[in-house]
Amino acid sequence: MDTLLYAGSFDPVTLGHLDVIQRAAGLCGELVVAVMHNPEKRGYLPVSMRVSLLQAACRALPNVRVIAHGGLLVTCAHEVGASAVVRGLRPLGDFESEYQMAQTNRLLGGVETLLMTTSDRYASISSSIVRQVAAFGGDISGMVPDGLAEEITKALACSRDAR
Repeated sequence: MDTLLYAGSFDPVTLGHLDVIQRAAGLCGELVVAVMHNPEKRGYLPVSMRVSLLQAACRALPNVRVIAHGGLLVTCAHEVGASAVVRGLRPLGDFESEYQMAQTNRLLGGVETLLMTTSDRYASISSSIVRQVAAFGGDISGMVPDGLAEEITKALACSRDAR
């Protein structure tokens, strides 16, 4: 496989995301990581910051490119020339929604989806858990890529203050 696409909100990026990125990058010539804007989700960090955080987290992965995209996933996949979309799958609750999304992406644009199970050690980590722990002053360093905890904590605090 030449180019794969891994898309999500990454609000913020977690070690679970990075695990999927690293493993997917090993399967292709290029992995495009797309920060998508989902109108059904309320963003906490600006998209530009999410891109910057992902770029920092992926700096050691030469075949990973990080972009922002505001349209449909299938449109993004076609624009970057991806042969398939990679989705991370946690053990509880993700399968049904991911299956539905995969079927929709195939219907809308002929885009195939590869479901990659999350490594056990990251299965309980989600962006919403990271935001919740940070909101109560907890240490998120074991949940986010190395060197990003302080920046994410500060940005989430500013986001919370602005709301």
